[in-house]
Amino acid sequence: MKKIVLLLSIIAFTACQKKENTTKHEIVKDSHSFSNPTEAVVKHLDLDIKVDFDTQTISGKASWLIENTSKGNEIIFDENTLNITKVTLGDDEKETKFELGKEIEFHGKPLHITIESNTTKVNIYYNTTKESIALQWLKPEQTADKKKPFVFSQGESIWSRTWIPCQDSPGVRFTYNAKVIVPKDLMAVMSAVNPKQKNETGIYTFKQEKAIPSYLMAIAVGDVEFKSIDNRTGVYAEHTVINKAKWEFENLGKMVNAAEKLFGPYQWGRYDVIVLPPSFPYGGMENPNLTFLTPTVLAGDRSLTSLLAHELGHSWSGNLVTNATWDDIWLNEGFTTYVEHRIGEEVFGVKEAKMQDVLSRKVLKTNLDEIGKDSPDSRLKVDTSGRNPDDGLSEIPYEKGYAFLQTVEAAVGRKKFDEFLTNYFKAHAFQSITTEDFVEYFNENLINGNKALADKIKLDQWIYKPGIPSNITIPVSEDFNSIDNIQKTWRKTGVKGLSQKIKSTNEKQHFIDYLPNDLTTEEMMEIDKEFNFTNRGNFVVRRQWFIQAIQHQYKDAYPAIELFLTSYSRTGSLLPLYKEMIKTPEGKAWAKQIYTKAKATYHATTIQAIEPLLK
Repeated sequence: MKKIVLLLSIIAFTACQKKENTTKHEIVKDSHSFSNPTEAVVKHLDLDIKVDFDTQTISGKASWLIENTSKGNEIIFDENTLNITKVTLGDDEKETKFELGKEIEFHGKPLHITIESNTTKVNIYYNTTKESIALQWLKPEQTADKKKPFVFSQGESIWSRTWIPCQDSPGVRFTYNAKVIVPKDLMAVMSAVNPKQKNETGIYTFKQEKAIPSYLMAIAVGDVEFKSIDNRTGVYAEHTVINKAKWEFENLGKMVNAAEKLFGPYQWGRYDVIVLPPSFPYGGMENPNLTFLTPTVLAGDRSLTSLLAHELGHSWSGNLVTNATWDDIWLNEGFTTYVEHRIGEEVFGVKEAKMQDVLSRKVLKTNLDEIGKDSPDSRLKVDTSGRNPDDGLSEIPYEKGYAFLQTVEAAVGRKKFDEFLTNYFKAHAFQSITTEDFVEYFNENLINGNKALADKIKLDQWIYKPGIPSNITIPVSEDFNSIDNIQKTWRKTGVKGLSQKIKSTNEKQHFIDYLPNDLTTEEMMEIDKEFNFTNRGNFVVRRQWFIQAIQHQYKDAYPAIELFLTSYSRTGSLLPLYKEMIKTPEGKAWAKQIYTKAKATYHATTIQAIEPLLK
């Protein structure tokens, strides 16, 4: 793989933190962007585009307001698989020279644009191509309603450059306005202030007044409707899904209120969600104002809505305070996982929170066992230079980051830690920071010269060393302890009646995860008869059950497993099944057969994750 050596200089900003309670941070090098923001940086985008389902392209003009801080004659953008047709400068649209540089795997090409020392506006005319990883175009039969086409974007981590020419680094923030033309029978929504209903013109305008990084640029176009949940939350979905989604997300407003109570005001105005078609590759994506969600969260019993707490949490950690580079992603995901658990405890109770903590530790252990406790990717601060940054993303930044913050909470007390986090979010609001920025703030505002406290927390071990430090907190759930006792006896007493004792999603998952390794086919059948995991469990329960079914070659579940793998493109949930299947020659052949059938419906990022396994 080709190495990327893109060293960006540093811009220094200063501010008095004691007076303003805010700190301006430097723009740092980002090995995953060709841009030169220390010399010329974007500040605002006016996007004027047309969405064409016949050609499956987006075309139009990206007009960038820029700061040419160096007074130089060039600004560099990121682009990948775009067709750049013309570039002009200023409101009078004086045509200028542009040149595409050498292509680098995953990263596309640098777009060099000639500017003048006083240039403040650059207009880039372009269209997307069918190679755009960020955009997934769906035929009507691939949607819930099966009547109209659909398209949605997924920009994280470096894919926004495949649908908009931009300075595609999380360290570069900008505001934006957009005009979007779509077919008149469809509606457009974006990561901005959104319309509540379809209009007759097919022309929609958007405004995002808060400065965001490029990976949070998002668009979805389809035959969707909106229903309000409360005065600042609501849901978008297709007609056959909208009522179910509104019912499922009834607690959304309570979650926002709980988060504000814990960590300060929600600063994005509205918090709405959109339920996308099954090919959406993630559980959720925290696009500002409008979280994109997988339909797999619609369990019919509100048992999986804790996912919303995570995406909502990003409104503080990720969107408000953002990792400056993808090597710092734990600042987004670790903090958000902590916030997610705290929101969950506030809304769903302490017993639920304790169960979630135990499940969290299991995920961390499983991931460490897989990548190796000495792997450099088991550090919180990672090094993804020369790689697709998605390759460095595992459960480590989520779960190890969460465990670290729990360790800090245990060391200083919840009240003091909550005050620290609230001030941290306030001090760095609408900024992108590095791990080192966080460490400096942490040492100044929490450790404050207390060596005994620093030794107790072991910050450097957590952040810069592989594996898990010895001071990790060990969560305990009394409910799970009861299930552990059941595991010791059910083989003697039988499974009849267990479904009345093991009821919640967390309880079922824990029971499934710790079933004996030497389960027989007959025992699998008995358990399935009692719980009907194969056909009636929610998405998470079935996923965990199917892992056991593959391990124990429980063939009664194979048709359901195949349907599961061909019905969704939720990467993180499909991967464990494929990884289990390929452990045997027969399983690998089966996996290849299913993948061949499902590939056309999978998202590009799902394909990138699964295809190397099968080769």
